[in-house]
Amino acid sequence: MRSIWNGAISFGLVSIPIKLVNATESHSISFRQIHLADGGRIRYRKVCEVDEQEVTAAEIGKGYEDADGSIIPITDEDLGSLPLPTAKTIEIVAFVPATEIDPLQMDTAYYLSANGVPAAKPYTLLREALKRSQKVAVAKYALRGRERLGMLRVVDDVIAMHGLLWPDEIRATDGVAPETDVTVREAELDLADALMATLGEVDMDTLHDDYREAVEALIASKASGEALEPAASGETGGGKVIDLIAALENSVRAAKKARGEEAEEVEESESAPVAGVTSLAARKKSGGTGAKKKAAATATPRKAAAKKSTPGRTPAKKTAARSTTKSTAKSTAKSTAKSTAKTATKKTAKTTAKKATPRKRASA
Repeated sequence: MRSIWNGAISFGLVSIPIKLVNATESHSISFRQIHLADGGRIRYRKVCEVDEQEVTAAEIGKGYEDADGSIIPITDEDLGSLPLPTAKTIEIVAFVPATEIDPLQMDTAYYLSANGVPAAKPYTLLREALKRSQKVAVAKYALRGRERLGMLRVVDDVIAMHGLLWPDEIRATDGVAPETDVTVREAELDLADALMATLGEVDMDTLHDDYREAVEALIASKASGEALEPAASGETGGGKVIDLIAALENSVRAAKKARGEEAEEVEESESAPVAGVTSLAARKKSGGTGAKKKAAATATPRKAAAKKSTPGRTPAKKTAARSTTKSTAKSTAKSTAKSTAKTATKKTAKTTAKKATPRKRASA
């Protein structure tokens, strides 16, 4: 790999000659600007504003525009003569736990390669010291006309350096968080946990750029003159107001199906609430009495089963009980009929006597 910077790591009084190599590369597909009328390439030309002449790269230098609009020329020699110890040195200033580095500060990554045989020993010493301490080194270095902050850590058997943004280059989070007060229920958190557990972990090496592959297929089809069938557009939320509980439940089911779990488990999750959480719609319909109904339904068959399974009753005893019940019913009916008849006879006699007795006339 081609080095982009040569210098040294300053580790106390130890100096380690190194070469700086890019640790990443871009695989994004770049496009050219063309003239839609004839497909001609559109190019940018660098023209001087004074004489309106096009200039080459060798004729272009640096300059700082002052507040009044005047340009102050700055040469590479001017920058190289600055009294900075980091001009050609990666100066380690501290060793800290990796958790103290805010990921927001992470920038470009580089590999540091030992430059020459004499550098192998101190390079290995620093690498092993970083491994054993389980810390990272915070360093300052100068690259492309400015001083930068970096973090050194070990990747396999190589010291890698991540360029870091300065703390004052990280913007505050003011005005980014939702302005309205939102309450998250335990049921929603339970479903979110279930979804996270279902999605599980992923092997980072299996992830790839689907968009880039689609663009490459599009370019190949156009180059061969074939028509590429458009992909079916998936439905998205589109800013619609949704039932969060239902969306989480559906997400868990979809994640299970995507991970190839058994159909029985998926069917069970469709018929029962996910992670033991009842959906809001089911709660509204049951009105909070679902537990009572379930208890009653469970208790009724138990009682019936208990009656059926009562020991000690034989067919003979059942027959005797039935005959005793019939005789008792007959005697009760007879006595009731007799008492009713006597009562009716007495009432009739009283009524007849009253009608037969003449009423006295009232005196004048």
